[in-house]
Amino acid sequence: MNGSPSHPSRAAGRERGAALVIALLLLLILTLLALSGINTATTELTMAGNEQYRRNAAQAATAGIEQAISALGTVPTSPGAAPTVVGPTELPDSSNDRYATATRFIGDEIGLPQSSVDKFIGLHYQIDSTGTSLRNASDLQSQGVMIVAAGGSSGGGEFTQIGGGLE
Repeated sequence: MNGSPSHPSRAAGRERGAALVIALLLLLILTLLALSGINTATTELTMAGNEQYRRNAAQAATAGIEQAISALGTVPTSPGAAPTVVGPTELPDSSNDRYATATRFIGDEIGLPQSSVDKFIGLHYQIDSTGTSLRNASDLQSQGVMIVAAGGSSGGGEFTQIGGGLE
């Protein structure tokens, strides 16, 4: 009725050894999962940084367009003239973001809609702006601009007020 006392102790010893192997395998699996999670988090952090640098480059290119628009009066208005190049210029609030612009006169347009004949002309410009940031992030933006200017065969129209205006 007692059974052999050596037989149950042998089975218990085998079970303890199996538990150790299973615990080690589970620990190995958890370690691999943790390493995979760390690798994924590091990759996502790098991707987020790259996106931020790309946005900084786009903002730098936009700042270049705005600066070029404010300096359109310095661009020669002769057809076929070389583009007016500015930069690379560092943004005032950043030491890593820069822009470079090239502005060129495309041509003029006479007979603008809703204007008196030869009183106004449209001066067309093209601005290309390249913004750069860290990690070789860059963005190229092109912008067309038309300025309405005094025209006429003599190079400038004469303007007078018609009527009394708002009084």
